[in-house]
Amino acid sequence: MNIPNAVRVPVLAGIHHLKLPVSDLGRSLAWYRSRLGYEVQVEFVERGNLMGVSMSHPGGGPDLALRLDPDRARAAAGFDYFAIGVPDRAAMAALARRLDELGQAHAGVHQASLGWILPEVPDPDGHALRFYTIEQHTGPRADEVLAVHDPGPEAVYTSRPRG
Repeated sequence: MNIPNAVRVPVLAGIHHLKLPVSDLGRSLAWYRSRLGYEVQVEFVERGNLMGVSMSHPGGGPDLALRLDPDRARAAAGFDYFAIGVPDRAAMAALARRLDELGQAHAGVHQASLGWILPEVPDPDGHALRFYTIEQHTGPRADEVLAVHDPGPEAVYTSRPRG
């Protein structure tokens, strides 16, 4: 079968897991359990020391691994490497209320470029977690690229043909 180069792409199946370096494995594990409900599924023990865990989320969130690596944890602090999906605006509001009840700092729920966002949720190492709705209030058509100029409340949206 002769397939044009533009159609030849590898088959992928979403995100397998996310992995974060942490400075204190016990502290981070307790935080992800209490704030987000993660459960340990695998422990990684090296030379008798617990060095990492792999966790699953009972509500369908992405698998998450924590790896004891204080130097990398410090270097990664403050950056939002990924956004965890939340089904819709109502679920996002419920998450924000839960974090409020736990006294967890965050920047509140805001309308973002395509959906709603709950940014600036710092974990114990200062990783800037963010949550983004799968539900969208706007988005590109399948045949276009959407450009968001100056993201924020005053954003301007333009589009151009894809390709």
